[in-house]
Amino acid sequence: MIRYIFYTLLLVLGLGLSVRAQYGSISGKATNERNEPVVGGVVTIKSINKHTITDEAGNYTLKQVPFGQYFVELSAMDVAAKPQLIKLDKTTLSLDFKAKSKDSRKLKEVGVAAKSAKKKMETSGFAVNVIATKDAASRNLQTNELLDRTVGVRVLQSGGLGSEVRYNLNGMSGRSIGIFIDGIELSTYGTSFNLNSIPPALIERIEVYKGVLPAHLSGDLLGGAINIILNKGAATNHLSLSSSYGSFNTSQSTLNGMYRNAKNGFTLKGSGFHTFTNNDYEVWGKFSKYIEPNGVVNRNFRAKRFWDDYRAVGARLEAGFTGVKWADALLLAYNISDDYKQIQHGQTMGTPYMGRFRETNAHVLNLQYSKRHLFTRGLDLSFNGVYSDRNTYLQDTVSYAYNWDGQVRRDLNGKLLKTKDGAQQGAPTMSTIDRQIGNMRTNLSYEPLRGHKISVNHVYYTVKREDTDLLKLVQQNAVKANNELSKHVFAFNYEALSLKKRLISNAFLKYYQQNTGKNTPIVSNVNGQSVLQMQHQQNKATTWGYGLALSYALSPRIMLMSSAERAVRMPDGNEIFGDPAENILANAGLKPEISDNLNIGVKLGNFDWDQHRISLSTNLFWRNTKDKILRRVNQLLNDSETEVAPYVNLGLAQSLGFEGELSYSYRKNLQVMLNFSKFNSLFKERYDPITGQQYTYYNQQIPNEPYFTVNGNIQYGIQNALQKGSTLNLFYTLGYVGQFKTIWPESEWFITPSQLAQNLGLSYVFPNRRLTTSFDLKNIFNAEIYDNYGVQKPGRAMYFKLNYTINKF
Repeated sequence: MIRYIFYTLLLVLGLGLSVRAQYGSISGKATNERNEPVVGGVVTIKSINKHTITDEAGNYTLKQVPFGQYFVELSAMDVAAKPQLIKLDKTTLSLDFKAKSKDSRKLKEVGVAAKSAKKKMETSGFAVNVIATKDAASRNLQTNELLDRTVGVRVLQSGGLGSEVRYNLNGMSGRSIGIFIDGIELSTYGTSFNLNSIPPALIERIEVYKGVLPAHLSGDLLGGAINIILNKGAATNHLSLSSSYGSFNTSQSTLNGMYRNAKNGFTLKGSGFHTFTNNDYEVWGKFSKYIEPNGVVNRNFRAKRFWDDYRAVGARLEAGFTGVKWADALLLAYNISDDYKQIQHGQTMGTPYMGRFRETNAHVLNLQYSKRHLFTRGLDLSFNGVYSDRNTYLQDTVSYAYNWDGQVRRDLNGKLLKTKDGAQQGAPTMSTIDRQIGNMRTNLSYEPLRGHKISVNHVYYTVKREDTDLLKLVQQNAVKANNELSKHVFAFNYEALSLKKRLISNAFLKYYQQNTGKNTPIVSNVNGQSVLQMQHQQNKATTWGYGLALSYALSPRIMLMSSAERAVRMPDGNEIFGDPAENILANAGLKPEISDNLNIGVKLGNFDWDQHRISLSTNLFWRNTKDKILRRVNQLLNDSETEVAPYVNLGLAQSLGFEGELSYSYRKNLQVMLNFSKFNSLFKERYDPITGQQYTYYNQQIPNEPYFTVNGNIQYGIQNALQKGSTLNLFYTLGYVGQFKTIWPESEWFITPSQLAQNLGLSYVFPNRRLTTSFDLKNIFNAEIYDNYGVQKPGRAMYFKLNYTINKF
């Protein structure tokens, strides 16, 4: 059904955007008073949000400009030019700029005041990186791949596309890291709408906060957050389509469109995606094994994954008003998504599965409202409310045991072997999990004096969950477990700009409250008869958090930053109630996780000379965490391949680390980036509180935490390649991960080896700028790449992609 909605959406948007409009192009040259070209200047028509950049000769072209009257402006760091009023009533118009050089005093002022949005965020005092997705949108890259190349970020994925994903930010992982879409937690949308299924083409930018969070992302988080900002659409109406195909029968298609009526502000946006893969890549590492009929284990067994299909489809439609007097945005959105995932194994690759699968779907309503200067200047209000109806179905009824060659195991007599409990993972099940989720986020801020702002942020989250297993019948009724969770987080912020706008400070106080209720059916024997009773458990937790973020500009190109926080993280529904589809056991006794976080960083640049540009950023971080919540890690060698595990409180853990990033560019053609992150993540609980004995693994590295990573990226652009007006981009990336343990004990077989993945790619933009084609060769040397619990990821793979703008006017 959703597939038909996807194609219907394509038709509706196509019809909605088929209005014809006259448009033309504006081109010219920008020079200074010495008749030298202005390189890298920005030519802008603000009223329609059109802009372009002057090339090495000072030339520029603004394309697809609707007929009309506009002010055209030129801005650059070292020159200034007056805006020019033009009237475009023909297909081409020539407009040159004669700019004057700025004096050094004014240039310094501009350097401090005229920051880009990206620069403003990265110098706000928070440890944050902003990832632009413009180039990635034309390539066959997953959003998680972009994140995995970001300094301090490690994406841990249990296999190929569609597998379970965890995010590690400088030693903090799991639910300690918030994943947001436009400020709303991703879990609200369900597994069928996630970062695997949302391609970069639908994303405007990605904000990665490490440690302390700003007010608009306040919540019970302590390791940081990843905030996905979806495309809000350009000022011009458009409809674009992309499609890709590659290894392992992987195909992806995306649709993105927008229509806005300039007279009344009515806005219609739509997007959709479809993803499919067989994930039948080859595994051959030491975690892949074959068990002989006599029980002998052969490791490094080479085989293809045989039960790992993944399909996801979804659509999003938004309607409302933007840019009107009474609202900056009022939009009502509807998300529908569905996915199907064959489950190849449990937490580890210890036992391959056949026949175990999950299906999920979600229907999500979203209301957004924002207004700057509400009632009075300086008073801003934003609201984002979401209601989600999610369903997960899990089936596991196959009773035979399998080897990694896809065949049923046999004993010495040739008899087919069956599993211990009658299914691939435990007892047979045909279970459903129904969730109704409400999530509301409100932010009210007021600036009584210029440079001083106070704000209040409130987050309310509630989930009602009903679990049903159709194969466990009691008194002819299906067994149902009812669980509820609700929480409130209040954040009070004060922001100040002082010391001649050099010092930015942000102080905050947070209050957390969470209630959980668990109703579990149990069967009791009363007078020889089975009686169904409900066991009720209820917990309530409240606590406070606080923090401060500072940034100080020593000069326009040298920025010092620091942030400190007492952060609190409440256990979430899956951790408390469990999730069979993700191999998670329940643990109703989980306690809140509390962490003291500190970041100290420096940003240097940009430094320019001739046509070179270089920048450098570094960050030192420390985390001291009490009752750290993490997936239980095996402590015995004979228990090293457990397929399911609960989340537990570790006790006390500490992380201390350092990260850095260097970027270089030359003539805007060559771009080079290199970053690294190195930290320890140690278990610091020394003595058992009951026995008084020292813990065996005191002061040891916590397993499954990759603590040394390096990423590199080289991009080179060639203008007028093959065709005049075209652009050819060449890419090379590398990613290195140092070895780490998968279990607590020292064991050669459970050390994930160091790994180095290298990728090549190219994209070609045709002269009309409407069509872009790309080719990516990933893991070119077919290296062994691992993630969660030693699960091997795909080897060498090739992908081809086309992007086409169907309509733009």
